Amino acid sequence: MSQEPFEKPRWTAAINPATVILVCVLSLSILGFTVLFSASVSLKADPYFYLSKQLIWFVLAAVACFVVSRMDLEQARRYVWVFAAVCLLGLLLVLVPGIGIAVKGSRRWLGFGPVRLQISELAKLAMVFGLAHYLALNQTRITDMVRGFFIPLAWIAGFSGLILLEPDFGTAALTFAIGVILLFLAGGSLRYLAAAFVSATALLAVAVIHNPNRLARFLAFLDVEGNRSAGTYQLWQAILAFAAGGVDGVGLGQGRQQNSFLPEVHTDFIFAVIGEELGLTFTIGVVVLFAILFAAGLCHLRKAPNLFQFLLVAGCLLLISLQALINLGVVTGCLPTKGMSLPFISAGGSNLLLMGILVGIFLNTQRAWTRPALMHRERTLKEVMA
Repeated sequence: MSQEPFEKPRWTAAINPATVILVCVLSLSILGFTVLFSASVSLKADPYFYLSKQLIWFVLAAVACFVVSRMDLEQARRYVWVFAAVCLLGLLLVLVPGIGIAVKGSRRWLGFGPVRLQISELAKLAMVFGLAHYLALNQTRITDMVRGFFIPLAWIAGFSGLILLEPDFGTAALTFAIGVILLFLAGGSLRYLAAAFVSATALLAVAVIHNPNRLARFLAFLDVEGNRSAGTYQLWQAILAFAAGGVDGVGLGQGRQQNSFLPEVHTDFIFAVIGEELGLTFTIGVVVLFAILFAAGLCHLRKAPNLFQFLLVAGCLLLISLQALINLGVVTGCLPTKGMSLPFISAGGSNLLLMGILVGIFLNTQRAWTRPALMHRERTLKEVMA
């Protein structure tokens, strides 16, 4: 007996893409805890410093994941503008001296007692949430210049511009890129989107040229070995870490980079520690896990019942995948050095909290999206023809 079109085989019925995503996330998180503990060993005062902080944030992220997984996403749309307004206000407050917490020349954090929250992390989700809601409401006008291009582009630019003022070039570029991709997925005009991409690239180039530190970092990237004692010191140490680790690694806690040779070893460049201490097998494993997560996300998207939920989940998938891709590209020398966490692995509470919310949205839709929307349309058509 032949199967109905688009119906899944029985042996794959129990395998849900969102479940695959959860398994990948837990695997990456466990690896992150292991490497962070190794990075903490060199701290004489508290060898559990990074690990304990990450565990606390992991619990908070798990709670946020559970809460979001039980929400009604369609009901949550009622509060999209409230959420966006709070995040925009937060992005403005971090720029105010005395309110925003400055670290290494950048104002990105707000303090709530002993807790520091990086507002730009939640702002990325607010941008995606609001854009998905707006484009779903105006999907019949998506090719219109004003409603389908200028208004959503102003929304994207508003979030990206405030993040750029912190300054945070990497997060601003990531936010803008994800917004433009979502606009494309919604059916936006390629001509308008291409013009926006070129304009944004030109503005980013001007911003780099007029910032001596950024320009020096970019020029140094063009000759990594020649600038290994200055502009590309971090990248050069990361390359040495991969070379020292080889295939099998030097062993947990035995790496030299955690002993203050590599700055930001527990955050932006933690992938280099994995390469040095655990070797090529684990570095490839990290890449494979992110690739599986992305592929599972794409499979999951085919079940989306409407444009809003499709764009929301697509945005969540891009927030994880593009950030991971940028971090891996930076640490391996494929992209200019830019501080950006490796999802689920790097130390960083705000980003881990965001990741928990994103995973919660995947689990939420796993329950809500029971079967492919394409199958629904096929069966409806058969009923009508009958």
